[in-house]
Amino acid sequence: MKGGCHMDSSGHKIALVGRERLEITGVEEVESFDEGTIIMSTNLGALIVRGEGLHIETVRLDGGALKVEGRDARVRDEAPREAGG
Repeated sequence: MKGGCHMDSSGHKIALVGRERLEITGVEEVESFDEGTIIMSTNLGALIVRGEGLHIETVRLDGGALKVEGRDARVRDEAPREAGG
């Protein structure tokens, strides 16, 4: 498998491409970033990407798209969960 993808009805998508690039849609704001951590707000809540040698390749907030390159990328969803789910 070359990549993974999650997409729901909100149009929010996270795709891992070739183990070295993340493509994320639904991004509203990049709050902070460095080579180890990128913190962003999406239409579904906060999202944190951690890894090594991270850099933002492309950011298009008008379309909500973000491309990140780096190694060992891990994504943590900080969005609130619905009760009973």
